[in-house]
Amino acid sequence: MSIIKLLDEFSSEKLTTKSSSRREMFNTLGSFGKKAAAAAVPFGLATSGKAKAATAAFFQENSAVDALQLALTLEYLEAEFYIKALESGVLTAGRAETVYMQISKHESAHVDFLRAGLEGAGATPVDSPTFDFTAGGAFDPFNDNGIGQETAYAQLLALAQAFEDTGVRAYKGQAGNLMGTAFLEPALQIHSVEARHASEIRRIRGLEGWITGSMRGDGMPEATQAVYDGEENVMQGGVNVTGLNFADPIVGDVTEAVTQAFDEPMSAETATAIASLFIVSDE
Repeated sequence: MSIIKLLDEFSSEKLTTKSSSRREMFNTLGSFGKKAAAAAVPFGLATSGKAKAATAAFFQENSAVDALQLALTLEYLEAEFYIKALESGVLTAGRAETVYMQISKHESAHVDFLRAGLEGAGATPVDSPTFDFTAGGAFDPFNDNGIGQETAYAQLLALAQAFEDTGVRAYKGQAGNLMGTAFLEPALQIHSVEARHASEIRRIRGLEGWITGSMRGDGMPEATQAVYDGEENVMQGGVNVTGLNFADPIVGDVTEAVTQAFDEPMSAETATAIASLFIVSDE
């Protein structure tokens, strides 16, 4: 079952209607997240003994399986994106191609691990959706429609940045749902690798490796703004960090430094809406 089928009000017509702006499309998609989380995937957790029974109960109560299914869908998206990018011929030999090859291996390993983990817990992993990396014709990252090598290359890097930055925040947002399960530690391990991917892609694009406020970065499409909304937060643990005493005189802009120093979690609703821009409905 594809995660897109959980969005029962979503249709391919809405995704591909060119009269709708990307912002309008995102606002429409944003309302579907709760429905996706509520629908879930059948748990059917096999149990033997008190420990496994307790784990199964915890999974159902805390939506750990939902979190892993969301993570798997995002990993499907990233894994297929990098495979197609490497097959497209848009990447020329050099650092970018080398990085994409290595990231592709990582994302495929993440997919295999999450599928195995879900199956081991007795849950049925969601199938990989059908992806449209043009988002209904808004992009042409593989130069399939002949927009030119340079423009396609720029889009290829921009989408990779958006996907990786989404993954970093989405894993952080789901950590609470994995508390008390065997999946928390490996999820955090994946999270840190996704952060390294994000930083590497940003540096290939000539940007700093970290995010400043809610700024998308040079050359990023407006449709990716949802990936960065909320990163301007300066309140951590109830404390306004900008009000603390920074002794180092070279810190510079305190607010910028604080937003760079903390990455914000992303809700399942937002992550689902972003991914759905690149998923073709099967209905």
